Amino acid sequence: MSKVDEFLKSEKNKYGKLYVDINYAIDNVSPFLEESTLRSRKYVAKASVLKKYIDLLQATESEISKGGFFSRFNNDKYIDLLNDYKKDNSESLNQLEKCSKCKCLNCTADCKFDSCLACRDNSCTVFCDHKKANVSKPENFILDLTNNRTGGNDRYMVLGILQDVELDTKYIIIENIITKEKFILYYYPGISEDSYGEISNPEEFDFIVSTFQSIEE
Repeated sequence: MSKVDEFLKSEKNKYGKLYVDINYAIDNVSPFLEESTLRSRKYVAKASVLKKYIDLLQATESEISKGGFFSRFNNDKYIDLLNDYKKDNSESLNQLEKCSKCKCLNCTADCKFDSCLACRDNSCTVFCDHKKANVSKPENFILDLTNNRTGGNDRYMVLGILQDVELDTKYIIIENIITKEKFILYYYPGISEDSYGEISNPEEFDFIVSTFQSIEE
């Protein structure tokens, strides 16, 4: 098998499955959601990017097959063109991969949470009880925060963001990149800058810990 054949096979397997999963979800939820709610779902807005890539893969395969056996070799130009498209649309394609694993994908419940409207790039919902709490997990979300004990700046990996709709409150779970110490803070997303606060209520803290631990298990 030539290099371009291997590339096309791998891409069709990966993105073909993703295309089926996303479009199945759209067909599945469309009859039960308001049009405005459906349009707000990230995977609906970004589905056309994936469709175009699938079309490009099929067009490339067709073009190569017309050229005969020897056209399958020294065809790095096709691979480069396809990789260029993926690079130019990496944000949408990466998000669609996250969406395919999201708890919201096939959900038709009357949603009380912020859902896609507050979902960070390259993030998805990993837990939702449909009543009180949901948790989203971003990828490679790093915070630079002041360490209250040392007064210096530390870097933290965001492990999850929990929304409690009963308390109308959000929390952020972070881990110090160096010490691996974990913290839970109030989370206040802003237009230009987010802010954070310490939690003093032990019941709130215990609920977040138990919810997050159940996901980790």
